[in-house]
Amino acid sequence: MYNKNLIIFVGILIIFDIIFLGLYFSSVFGQPFKQAEIGFVSKVIDGDTVIINGESVRLLGIDSDERGYPCYNEAKKRLEEIVLDKEVLLEKGNEDMDKYNRRLRYIFLKGSEKSVNLKLVEEGLAIARFPQESKYKLEIVNAEKNARNNKIGCKWIKFY
Repeated sequence: MYNKNLIIFVGILIIFDIIFLGLYFSSVFGQPFKQAEIGFVSKVIDGDTVIINGESVRLLGIDSDERGYPCYNEAKKRLEEIVLDKEVLLEKGNEDMDKYNRRLRYIFLKGSEKSVNLKLVEEGLAIARFPQESKYKLEIVNAEKNARNNKIGCKWIKFY
């Protein structure tokens, strides 16, 4: 009864409508349209690097002290408290990997709109570090200013 080409055409239109409406409503309600990876954190290397699904992942937009520096232990311990043995969402930034073959990602706990990266800076355990423009640059830089001005966390109350 119905023309087969007409049915295919209508089906394609419906699919495009669904995609368009998804993009539209995600931007209207403030949620970026993104593909998030899901991973499980099995180890914390330091205050800005973790092992997720067997791969090394560097938290984007932040820098924490390396071993031997004043805030190393506090940052590593806090990152363990937040993400160790938990499932997380990973959001890719402008670059996929760094020169050490670590994946570069913003990390979110399920159900949280605030990245772990931002949380560490807010708590004065890491500083903002952005080589280029980035989606979360402004909020992470502002979090560092607030932590520094209010002497929050070990980055701003010890030796700095």
